[in-house]
Amino acid sequence: MLRQSGLVGNGLIGIPELSSDHSHVFNNYVIRVERRDELKQFLARSGIQSEIYYPLPLHLQNCFAHLGYKKGDFPNAETLGEQVLALPLYPEITPEQQETVVKAVSAFYRS
Repeated sequence: MLRQSGLVGNGLIGIPELSSDHSHVFNNYVIRVERRDELKQFLARSGIQSEIYYPLPLHLQNCFAHLGYKKGDFPNAETLGEQVLALPLYPEITPEQQETVVKAVSAFYRS
């Protein structure tokens, strides 16, 4: 549904890539987006829960400070930590609920 929204591939939203010869059982459906925190707030105001599971990359967490890494050592991880957002995903989610999420994400980026 997100792929059909017209938002994927233009730098606004990145979605997980799927292989044509394998399937995937998602534990989380995590997208990569611009203005992530604003989108999360917009979704919350629309009654849609989303989550930021790892806002701080592992190398910057206190529990790994003894390893001596600092900001800038893993720039890709740091960028992803600022851009990833988990959308609602659970076994009972209906196609209509999925469409509601996609419409809300689309509305955010089109406003």
